[in-house]
Amino acid sequence: MNDDTIRLATIGRIIRRRWRLLAALALVGALGGYGASLLFPAQYTTSASVLLPGAWEERELLTQEEIATSSVVVDQAAGTLHWSGVSKSELRKRVSAKTSDGNIIEISGTAETPERAQQLADAVAQQFVTFAARVVDDNSDPEAAAQREALQETVTQTSRRITQLADAADPGKTVEGVQARTELEKLRTTLQEAITKLNQSDPAANKAHMVVMGPAARPTGEAPPTRTQLIAAGALLFLLLGVIGHLTVARMSRRLRTRPEIAAALGSTLLGTVDVAGSRPTHRPEGRGPRAGIRRLLGVDVRWDVPAPQVYGDEAGRLIHYRRVCARLRDRLPAPRRLLVVVPDGDGIARRAAVELVAEAGGDPLLRLVEVPVSRPMVPDRGDESGALVVLSAGNWTAGELAGIAEACADARHEVVGVVLAGTARTVPARAADRPQEAATPVLAVGHDVKGSAG
Repeated sequence: MNDDTIRLATIGRIIRRRWRLLAALALVGALGGYGASLLFPAQYTTSASVLLPGAWEERELLTQEEIATSSVVVDQAAGTLHWSGVSKSELRKRVSAKTSDGNIIEISGTAETPERAQQLADAVAQQFVTFAARVVDDNSDPEAAAQREALQETVTQTSRRITQLADAADPGKTVEGVQARTELEKLRTTLQEAITKLNQSDPAANKAHMVVMGPAARPTGEAPPTRTQLIAAGALLFLLLGVIGHLTVARMSRRLRTRPEIAAALGSTLLGTVDVAGSRPTHRPEGRGPRAGIRRLLGVDVRWDVPAPQVYGDEAGRLIHYRRVCARLRDRLPAPRRLLVVVPDGDGIARRAAVELVAEAGGDPLLRLVEVPVSRPMVPDRGDESGALVVLSAGNWTAGELAGIAEACADARHEVVGVVLAGTARTVPARAADRPQEAATPVLAVGHDVKGSAG
């Protein structure tokens, strides 16, 4: 698996075979998220909107955002709230501002309760408007303001004089009187429009009139991350870490899983694969005690990185592989055909397969089973045997361990004549239970051969 691409099937196999461990990890992550929610109390957030009339450039809006969250504005809001136990620096961390479409600044406040969040947002918005108006008034030109007021007074007086002149004109009795009244009204309209344009051309006057668009809404739910979100995030995080950990361990593992790698490590050829009956991969014995019980409870005693068990129609379909291995041995060995069947100690699948292989051989060839410890391999010296046959399961041993077994066989003057890989399989019972076994066996065996299963 070192060079294999990670596929969804691999992740699915991890979940199926290690679901107990992954569920335990998810539970631990959920408890961690719950603990984090206790350390960080619930927070509530709401916003108050402030309208900025007039034409504003983008950089000016960004400046207003900074002003809304500045220490001057927030400190003034803190002075109006009088919250005990909350410093001004902490309060500044709870306030934020952003600009939305239509020259509207949304000022958000965060607090431990919905009421306080609403009060904070409203107080900061009000202080922001007050501070902005004061800044505009302080920066305005007094002389220009005086001239504008004088001009306004002059226009007002002129409008009164126009009214007097219109009243003094002949009220509609002659054509000249009507024309005079019309001209006076046009003059009045022109003066009013000029004053209106003059007021509109003053950006400071427009920008000073910021408006708070109503009080902030009282929040009805917690601000993220909520307790539920923390619990779910903790469970998901630990679940992902568990899956990633399995994949990392599998990629870093030096255990051989492919047929060419195993055969090359033993310096021999692969004679075939055989299967033992079993619904799931057999685990390596881990001894007894509390630790072994916990491993069995969590399901970590079962290998997840081995192929799924083969499925056969009946027992004859499974045993045909043993017969093929025996036939190949008879073709390769001279008479008398005697072999030493070497099984790594602790490989339960391989030992069961070797026992069935000895029984299936029926004395031709004559097989003698020995278990060799992998840590310090020792093989009996050669007697009447013509060589050694190594039976093992894939994914349990490293290249160095298999090379040690091959060297032990060479030291005992046993030539490794072949390698047999063992796996697990399950048999699907026939639908017609009353069908005679003798009649069903040949048909199913032929069908299995037609499928081209590895022998």
